[in-house]
Amino acid sequence: MSREDPFGGDWKLNPKKSQFDANHRPSSASMHWERTSEGYRMTAEGTMGDGNVCKERPATFILDGVEHDSPDQPGFSEVSTRPAHNLIEVESKRSGSIIGKASYVVSGDGTTLTASVSGIGPHERSFQTFTVWDRL
Repeated sequence: MSREDPFGGDWKLNPKKSQFDANHRPSSASMHWERTSEGYRMTAEGTMGDGNVCKERPATFILDGVEHDSPDQPGFSEVSTRPAHNLIEVESKRSGSIIGKASYVVSGDGTTLTASVSGIGPHERSFQTFTVWDRL
């Protein structure tokens, strides 16, 4: 980790410190943040309690506060901002209505990332998670 980039690099889920929604309960997971010219690209992969591996679609955070359409999901868009050096906030929209919010915060010492994510999932179920990630 560098002082210039608190998010970049690899993170491992700390399930004991995390609070999961009933429909979102991984037993283990990893996340990779890569700096881009406009913000970040984040990829995540986890193992569910039943042993199935779940790979999330890579997320791209363009940190300009402008609504950007999702190229692979018609009708969906996101607004991402970085109000502080160690904080990224995201609003997800579908057809102009907010359907999700997320915040990603890196601790002052750079060793922990917390993610608060809430919204409507793919099966139209509401969810809320609070996850804690340790830097690898």
